[in-house]
Parts: sequence; C-alpha cells; structure tokens
Amino acid sequence: MKNKKLLRLIVTGLTAVTLLTGCGSSTTSNTAAKSDTKVTKVKVAYDQTLKPISYTDENGNATGYDVEVMKQVDELLPQYEFEYIPTTSDDLLVGVEQGKYDVGIKNAFWTQERTEKFVFPKEFLGLSSTGLALKKENGNIKTLSDFASAGFTLAPIAANNAQYTIIDEYNKNNSNNQVKLEAGDSFTVDVIQWVNEGRVKGGVILEGQFDQQVKADNGQYHNLVNDVVYNEFAVIKTWPLFNKKQQEFADAYDGAIKKLKEEKKTNELSKKFYGRDLFEVLDKANR
Repeated sequence: MKNKKLLRLIVTGLTAVTLLTGCGSSTTSNTAAKSDTKVTKVKVAYDQTLKPISYTDENGNATGYDVEVMKQVDELLPQYEFEYIPTTSDDLLVGVEQGKYDVGIKNAFWTQERTEKFVFPKEFLGLSSTGLALKKENGNIKTLSDFASAGFTLAPIAANNAQYTIIDEYNKNNSNNQVKLEAGDSFTVDVIQWVNEGRVKGGVILEGQFDQQVKADNGQYHNLVNDVVYNEFAVIKTWPLFNKKQQEFADAYDGAIKKLKEEKKTNELSKKFYGRDLFEVLDKANR
C-alpha cells in the first residue's frame, strides 16, 4: 500500500498549500478543498475458503486472485480505504445485499436475479474456468450435453449458487437432453468426495479449486490425482457485487480496473493464481 499512502500524502500536501494560499477566499472554497481529501472506508467481504480465488492464508492475510486485484484497485483509488473481511459465501451475499458490507468478492457470476439485489459494475473482475469433476473412466464426458446424454447424476448445487443457474439455463435450452439438476441444502458441496465415493457421477467445480484440491502436492485429495479428472465446459466472467447504495464506488472501481486490464496486471495475477492466463480465452467466455 506504499504507493497509495504516497498518493494520499501528495493530495493532503496540495490541499494544505491551497488552504494557505487561499486565506482570503470564501468558506465554500475551503470546505470544498477539505472534502477533496476525505477518505471513505469501505468493507470488502471475501469468501475465506475459496482458494485460489479468495482465501485467508496461513498468516491470516486476505489473498487470492479476486482479493489481489481489488488490492490493486484500492491503490488507484486514494479516496477509498479498503477493509477486507473474511466470511462465507452465504453471509457475503446476504451481507452485501443488506449493507453490512459495501462490496463482496467470491468469483461471482452474473445472473438476472442478482441484478435485482446488487450493483454490477461495467467492468468484470476476472474469468473463471468451470467444468466437470469426473472419475477417470468417465473422462470422455467433455460437455454438459455429453453428461446429460449419458444419464449421469450431478452433485447437488444450491439454488442461490450461480452454477445452478448455468445448468438450469442449459436445461431450458436443451429440453430433450437435460442434466438431472438437484438443489442442494448448502452453498457448496464437497464435489470431489461425492464423485470419488460414487454418490454421483460428476459435479460442477472451478478449475482453480480442482487444482488446489487434487493437483497440488498438498491438496486435500491429491491421493486421487490419477483417479479423477477435470473437463472444462465454460469460461465465465466474474464480478464484484456492490451494495445497491454503492453506485459511486462501483463507478470508481470501473475506472481503476479498466486501467489494470490495459496494463495487463489482471493477466499477471491470473497466471499467478490459476497457472494460466484466462484472459487469453476471453473471446470464449460464455457469459
């Protein structure tokens, strides 16, 4: 945050000079000058277990792709000071909607329903590879169409999870070849465990999560690295969710994130946290 602190010192110094040289000016001018240096603290909620997207590291610090992008946005906005608050996906959604948090980051997908509850900025935050986790013997199932045709069972997905919306939209557009979709009781399901135990034939999972859980040497299910596979079926834009009263904040975010994309900072963070530059396949983004 050194650059941001420097920006604030510069702004404060310039304001001080303005006040000293404008002693004879009106009270209105002085008030305006003071307001220019006001720093608004905003609460940024993040899903603390969604590694590598957003999580709390071993030192208790907020990190992950979504978090680190927002930290760089913060650097470009001296008028705001971001406070990162770890929480769950469920609490994040409710908290942002109710104003407990000003913005939430959790690899959120766009849905029509969410536009009624949150402010979506003009600029997306990142990209997410979404796919199917399957037993290796079912690795020939590459798409939702393949999955449906095979008559396979899918791990439950909470109805308020945007992944549910993705499958539901597919079903509406493919009435003769639908995926068996079941609404789950909790926001997240341990997809790898369900697939490995044979409770279901497959489950929807993010590539980053699959890599962390299965491919990483210290992954929870690394022992299954030769038994389960990940097959991508969609690349989807992800968004920060702003409280309905935070339109001005969302507009400021738009300007900052656009600059970061132009400078390829988001590409660098994608490679760092996902092991690939998802922006290279932006033209394949499904939504």
